[in-house]
Amino acid sequence: MTLASDDKVLILLRHAKAEQVPGKPDHDRELTARGRRDAHAAGAWLREHELGAELVLCSTAARTRQTWAAAEAGGACGETVEYDRALYSGGEPAALQLVRESAGPAQVVLVVGHNPTIAMLASELSDGDGSTQAHECLAAGFPTSSVAVLRYSGSWGDLGYGTAVLERCHVCRG
Repeated sequence: MTLASDDKVLILLRHAKAEQVPGKPDHDRELTARGRRDAHAAGAWLREHELGAELVLCSTAARTRQTWAAAEAGGACGETVEYDRALYSGGEPAALQLVRESAGPAQVVLVVGHNPTIAMLASELSDGDGSTQAHECLAAGFPTSSVAVLRYSGSWGDLGYGTAVLERCHVCRG
């Protein structure tokens, strides 16, 4: 993907399907077999669309770490990967702040996280323009292994509500 010098791309990936085990701490829930296949498909989709990230910000939860590992196995790439608990427990404001503070000079940043945070972030950042199909995909509920791709012009520190264009949304299934 060719970007102008001030263009940025933010990729938001919801973790893949996770197990439901009574009594197991939520943070420790792992991917199901379907989740591993879907996360692998997400990596293939990212590779196919040439969406390689310079920085990956990933929740510390087991299912998000496993989602990123399976996506990498499917062809996704990230030059630097940082794990941050704020993506697990901080909600949408914390996720936005993390991107603002961590993205630095990167042009492409990928966030692996949880709903409702990831879907809310995609919706709130979007200025309403962009792909009608992408907006319909986002409005349909943003299930596990969904990817939203937003384009933004400016400094990451200035990223805010209504400042990005939702270009793509895809539900990855393997």
